[in-house]
Amino acid sequence: MSAFGHTFPLYTGPKPIFPMDTTSAVIIIVFLTLLVTFMAILPGIRGKTRLFWLLRVVTSLFIGAATLAVNFSGEWSVGWINTNTTYKAFSPVRINAEVGLQIGLRGINITLTGIPVQQLNETIDYNEQFTWYFGRNYAKEYIEALEKGVPDPVLYLAEKFAPNSPCGLHRQYRLAGHYASAILWVAFLCWLLSNVLFSMPALIYGGYMLLGSGVFLILSLIFFSTAITLTPKCPFHLGSVSLNTYYGLASWITLATGLLCIVLGLAVMVMHRIQPDRLKIFFNQNGMEKTKKMAGPEEGGLLSPRYRSILESPQDQDITLSESPTEESPMEKPIRPLEEPQKEPESSL
Repeated sequence: MSAFGHTFPLYTGPKPIFPMDTTSAVIIIVFLTLLVTFMAILPGIRGKTRLFWLLRVVTSLFIGAATLAVNFSGEWSVGWINTNTTYKAFSPVRINAEVGLQIGLRGINITLTGIPVQQLNETIDYNEQFTWYFGRNYAKEYIEALEKGVPDPVLYLAEKFAPNSPCGLHRQYRLAGHYASAILWVAFLCWLLSNVLFSMPALIYGGYMLLGSGVFLILSLIFFSTAITLTPKCPFHLGSVSLNTYYGLASWITLATGLLCIVLGLAVMVMHRIQPDRLKIFFNQNGMEKTKKMAGPEEGGLLSPRYRSILESPQDQDITLSESPTEESPMEKPIRPLEEPQKEPESSL
């Protein structure tokens, strides 16, 4: 409830203290489970193919997990300070605390942790989230925080990102986060297509998709950076200390993953041009060609060398046909039919 006079506000809601975003944790657990599953198959692969297969699986899963996790991460821009600030509304009581601000593509997360945690006969450990992505109402969440009696440092930072704040941070970060998130989904789709194409005899197109995934990752970072550079600086004063934000872990992971995808995509394209056989060996596709060569013509394979040399020869091949000599049969005279003897006419007496 709200505070009036000298009455302290009550914080009756739950205090989430999970060390990271639950969505990112679920994504990491899913990809780690896939990695463990593929590692269980590894002993059944022989020779150098085992090492190549391990490199492909680990690299691909890292790119997919990073692309999906940064989309839901709230650490694109972060800031931390230790300060002595007021704690409750309408109260001169001050506390020593660590205040953290995390800005993501879908909203902000504000933490307040006392130093020490136990102060004023209570536990000072708050973690509040305010979202602005489409379908959510940031102003409504801020009003609910006021009614719940959230501490002053949290409300102060949340008010800076409100839609009606003179700082103008809400509109810039909201639009930048929306477009950056959409581009990250396109990058994730390119990653899926690259895995499908790498499992087929279309390695060059898999390289194109991997290169496209890296380009879209870099574009998402550019969109978010635009919101930081074009937005006027809005000071965050908490006590006698100012809170400044800088690029967080999600931004650096996005940059590193994007550059990795670009380098790998270009490497596949170059290897496809200068060393296509070695590239096929790395992706374990040389066995497919051997199978096709061993297949007969009726199975869609290649012709045997004997018939291929005949067909590819520029000169006409003369084929001698052996014929048995035939003897001419002597001419036979036509057989005439036997003539019946003519009877003499009887004389009449």
